[in-house]
Amino acid sequence: MAAPAWSQSEDEGFSSQNEQETSSREDSEDSESSLHDALYLKMTELVEFLLLKYHAKQPTTKAEMLSRVIKEHQDHFPEIFSLASEFMQLIFGIDVKEVDPSNLTYVLVTTLGLTYDGMVSNGQSMPNTGLLVMLLRLILAEGDCAPEENVWEALNVMGVHDGKEHWIYGEPRELLTKVWVQEEYLEYQQVPNSDPARYQFLWGSRAHAETTKSKVLETFLRDYRRDPNFVSYLSEEAMSDEEEGA
Repeated sequence: MAAPAWSQSEDEGFSSQNEQETSSREDSEDSESSLHDALYLKMTELVEFLLLKYHAKQPTTKAEMLSRVIKEHQDHFPEIFSLASEFMQLIFGIDVKEVDPSNLTYVLVTTLGLTYDGMVSNGQSMPNTGLLVMLLRLILAEGDCAPEENVWEALNVMGVHDGKEHWIYGEPRELLTKVWVQEEYLEYQQVPNSDPARYQFLWGSRAHAETTKSKVLETFLRDYRRDPNFVSYLSEEAMSDEEEGA
């Protein structure tokens, strides 16, 4: 049966209204997506800028970052700067620290007070301290001794695979079992009485000399607050060990 004229008119009105709302929503989503992409691009540009500053051992200021990188997106500086700082710390192990609040000056230093950044003398490689910090955390979480299989399982999640060259970290096995062992940040040893032989990682003497478990725990608490049970366990273990070593 044909719908009455008033019903057809009403349906057409609803349809037109729905189309307008859908179009408006899509335009809004496109605008948000475009802004998100632009801010992400600015974040990556700021990371590149900060890496150059780190290589050159130069400080930077908010004014310089705004004029040279952020430019037309200055209203979004806080979120861009925050994301770039987190990226620098987690991926490269570099902290962006404010040293002069009066003119908002920042320096770039290796995290946890470590004196190693993994860069070669000509400055062409990337800082790899971020991966080292992750390993120190993992060893701490495993009760000061991390089985090698657990380490590689964790690294695989990060896209770091045994025997596969990584764009930042190079060949991971050589880095973990040779370079960082020679630098005395890690110990790589056979698990006692294991047959067939299994291996494990421990903190090296240089790691103990340059940082502490409580400092590593602080960075853990800052970055991984989503698992209260694990954080509570790790906190108790680290603090207990620190008191025993005091």
